[in-house]
Amino acid sequence: MKQGKPKSTAWGEVAQWYDQLVGDSGSEYQRQVVIPGTLRLLAVQPGEAVLDVACGQGVLCRALHQAGAQVTGVDAAAELIDIARQRSDPAIHYHVADARQLGFLPAGHFAAAACVLAIQNIAEIAPVFAGVARVLRPRGRLVLVMMHPCFRGPRHTAWGWDDKQGIQYRRVERYLLPRKHPIATHPGKDPGKYTWTFHRPIQTYVRALAGAGLLIDALEEWPSHKQSDSGPRAAAENAARKEIPMFLAIGALKVAR
Repeated sequence: MKQGKPKSTAWGEVAQWYDQLVGDSGSEYQRQVVIPGTLRLLAVQPGEAVLDVACGQGVLCRALHQAGAQVTGVDAAAELIDIARQRSDPAIHYHVADARQLGFLPAGHFAAAACVLAIQNIAEIAPVFAGVARVLRPRGRLVLVMMHPCFRGPRHTAWGWDDKQGIQYRRVERYLLPRKHPIATHPGKDPGKYTWTFHRPIQTYVRALAGAGLLIDALEEWPSHKQSDSGPRAAAENAARKEIPMFLAIGALKVAR
């Protein structure tokens, strides 16, 4: 099947900014929380073929390669793939392609796949999961990592402070209704640059995975690693960070349908 190559994407337009944020080994959150957790859930064995869906500039691909995997990365932004190739070992295979159009990849080839901090930037998720299921081997593994839909929804969740009880809390105003929001990438510098995020409740992901023949066998909620070292609210801030997760990770297996 012919590989689709979009002419331009919102992420392509901010590729240099994103690369400066992530670098070779990832942002602080990626290094401390996301990548270690993803590698643990994937449990990649040396020599296994692994697909990184919406790989960006290849930060997870490089970590998977270091773990001994045979890595393929796919992203719709040609600018990000160009950067990924510059930053990565030539043994990693990169393709410019829409995550919803994986038909150019061989069926049943991959032992595992990941989509990390990207599924919430994709408008339709059913084609993504269907494509991943097709290219996975039987009992192949998929790991999804996203900002926690319950507590990190854009515009409708926020930190709050209760003076009477002396606690920090997370306010959730809306959750179940799917929504699309623009996210400014350079607030105050270039208001015309933004990407899109798609909020969905967890049940939407569960249904879409099941519809693709992907059975959830793991679900983890990861808090922030950061700590407030000083200030009158430091203890309350740290308690809230530990109790209210920042990321949601889902592991699924390809099962017979």
